[in-house]
Amino acid sequence: MNPFSVPAGQLADPYPVYRRYREAEPVHHGDGKWYVFGYDDVAAVLTDRRFGRYGAVPVPPEYPALREMVANWLVFLDPPEHTALRAHVAGHFTQARVVPLRPRIEALADGLLAELAAHPVADLVAGFAAPLPILVVADLLGVPATEHRWLRERAVALQEANTSRVGGGHAAADRAARELSAFFEAEARRPRGDDDLIGHLLAAGVTGVPLASTCVHLLTAGHETTTNLLAKGVLAILRHPDARAELSAVPELMPQAVEELLRYDTPVQMVRRTAGQDVEVGGRMIEAGGTVVLVLGSANRDPARFPDPDRLDLHRGPGRHAGFGLGIHYCLGAHLARLEAEIGLAGLLRRLPGLSLAEHRVPYADDLVFHGPSRLLVSTSSLLETT
Repeated sequence: MNPFSVPAGQLADPYPVYRRYREAEPVHHGDGKWYVFGYDDVAAVLTDRRFGRYGAVPVPPEYPALREMVANWLVFLDPPEHTALRAHVAGHFTQARVVPLRPRIEALADGLLAELAAHPVADLVAGFAAPLPILVVADLLGVPATEHRWLRERAVALQEANTSRVGGGHAAADRAARELSAFFEAEARRPRGDDDLIGHLLAAGVTGVPLASTCVHLLTAGHETTTNLLAKGVLAILRHPDARAELSAVPELMPQAVEELLRYDTPVQMVRRTAGQDVEVGGRMIEAGGTVVLVLGSANRDPARFPDPDRLDLHRGPGRHAGFGLGIHYCLGAHLARLEAEIGLAGLLRRLPGLSLAEHRVPYADDLVFHGPSRLLVSTSSLLETT
């Protein structure tokens, strides 16, 4: 059958394309893969232990540093390896552990907002949405904040190898993998306690490649998804004046708004699984070894699950979205990402009330997995408020 694709001109808004597939062929086979578009089918696969990773590392063998690193990422591990490593890390990302980070994240956000406000026109991605999560993850890992620009450059290089990007960037990603491995191996040799995440992993006996790979995974997963959540959240709010006005007037609504923004324009649009045996999904038989692409962005716009799904509704009732995945690979940093988004968006509305878009067409990265603007030029027109 025909491969699934979104035309370049619709990359910023792939939802009409998703809708056509969801209505005509919700489980679609094309280009050697199965694409799943409906919420119920996506949720079923994500929570079905017959689907897993099974060593399916999407990196060609001629890039050994990148391949070894990715093979040790939590997202590409199955139990029991996944269970053991996640247990070492999960305690640092519980809600009880994340909530006390609010003052530190607010201070980091305020510093970035002060720099942003100093320019009449600024790139909100480069100046705020990207550095904030990098600074937060660096804090958690116990890495000096002075390294955040270097870390982001290499994290972006790693993402260039994402197979949804035209041509791929495996060579640059392989170099970044080697550099990041050396960096975190050196960090592991520095004297430290077990109060930061690197120290905690060392105390738990996680060393060498698994340690470096876990640190890099937390760095990349923690920054790319939250960057897109912040950038697309700002974009949605600026394009919906009523929602903006309500959030400005009722800041207590922000946690609920973040959930709706995650559903409305999901930062991670797709995830992959492999069938461990023959499994029927949505009336289609997927053979053992078959690759399944779960289109989270489509599932979150499924009217069977979310009435009037193409409308941004800050008062939408409870309904578990798939923005952070489901099942054993549910996003480890979900609580942290939510908190960063709440603080970041609230700070922008409070301290830059005159914020507006400075260009009509917002360019998007050529990526349907980690989906978001590559640049978001905004006018900061009003003076930075001090209260």
